[in-house]
Amino acid sequence: MTTEEERTTAPKAPAGRAGGTAKRAMVGRLSWGLADQAASSISNFAVGIYVARSLGPTAFGVFSLAWVTYGVVLNVSRGLATDPLVVRFSGVPEASWRGAVARSTGTALVVGTALGAPCLLAGLTLGGRVGPAFAVLGVVLPALLLQDAWRYSFFAAGAGRKAFVNDVVWGVALVPAMVVAARVGGVAAFVLAWGGSAAVAAAYGCLQSGIRPRTGGARGWVREQRDLGYRYLVENVGLSGAYQLRAYGLGVIVGVGSVGAVRGAELLLGPFLAVLMGLSLVTVAEAARVLRRAPQQLGRFCVLLGGGQAGAAVLWGAALLLMPDRLGELVLGDVWTSASQLIVPATLGVAGASLGTGAAAGLRALGAARRSLRCQMFASVCYAGGGLGGAALAGTVGSSWGVAAATLTSSAVWWLQLRSALREHRQDPIREVRTS
Repeated sequence: MTTEEERTTAPKAPAGRAGGTAKRAMVGRLSWGLADQAASSISNFAVGIYVARSLGPTAFGVFSLAWVTYGVVLNVSRGLATDPLVVRFSGVPEASWRGAVARSTGTALVVGTALGAPCLLAGLTLGGRVGPAFAVLGVVLPALLLQDAWRYSFFAAGAGRKAFVNDVVWGVALVPAMVVAARVGGVAAFVLAWGGSAAVAAAYGCLQSGIRPRTGGARGWVREQRDLGYRYLVENVGLSGAYQLRAYGLGVIVGVGSVGAVRGAELLLGPFLAVLMGLSLVTVAEAARVLRRAPQQLGRFCVLLGGGQAGAAVLWGAALLLMPDRLGELVLGDVWTSASQLIVPATLGVAGASLGTGAAAGLRALGAARRSLRCQMFASVCYAGGGLGGAALAGTVGSSWGVAAATLTSSAVWWLQLRSALREHRQDPIREVRTS
């Protein structure tokens, strides 16, 4: 943690002018967050569509399993490396930020190497269609995690433009990589193209920042941030682990093709999810700034954030229902038939999750890691239970409805916890961010 004396200060402007300047700065940072995630999501959307059309439902299901596994590892990295960075090193002096980023990105590399090795070994052991995809995933994980760490590092510094440029570099590198993968054929080739292009963007992140990741500082970073990092680790892995458990369980109960159908529905929601994820890149940092500048406005900020996202999700889902089958088949190929049946429950699930993100941002800004951990564990259990229980009762569609009910229920818990945390903060406003 930086001390109050270490933070940079600026000459005080008149109240009205200062408020207007702060709002314009916030809008600028949020805009870069949306632009960055748009670039990232367009790339992911293009990859998903290209793979779905090139490989068909079953092979796309295998690719989706690798994607889900990457999501779990990514959340391990974020919990230990970048989430504490965003909470504690947003808006601090450059020297503090650079030192923290060197160790944070080094931690991401260590996590990618440590968890990539088991993926590689598992892939070599499994064989078949699934094995090669997981073996390649294990090789490219360090690059994937480092690229993501640069994005969060840039947003912590308020330099969203650099994160946007980095994702554009990844997208540009993806184009020739995907063309080559299509000629080679097979799921493993597409995974290698995806991860190899991420390595290009990760290397470029080093040039953008002028910072070299310090893998030797990973142990010290994890130790210093353990009060937040371990809780965020459990919190993040709880959610992504539940998602992975649902995907694997759905593949066992219904079939691997059903995993591809769920991923296809997510791709249909891709443009909105780009907005949701883009905001998530900067909302915790912005909430932390609101807390420092005007603590009484944090609750309102979270309500506007969550409510706005949920409303946008419903509107996007309504638009998808009007999509003609011919257009859907053009986008998803053979996956469209099964994915189109999941639009309504998938939309409600995303709306529920969107509503909860407003409260989650507030809890993280407050450093209320214990409360957010409890919420996330509850949400993860609901997600896995609803997804697998619904699959057992009514197949893929039932699984999606179970997830929708779970996310709406857990969203209410997030907001109850935020209300309690805000009440505690008002009673003891001098607490450090570390306190939870």
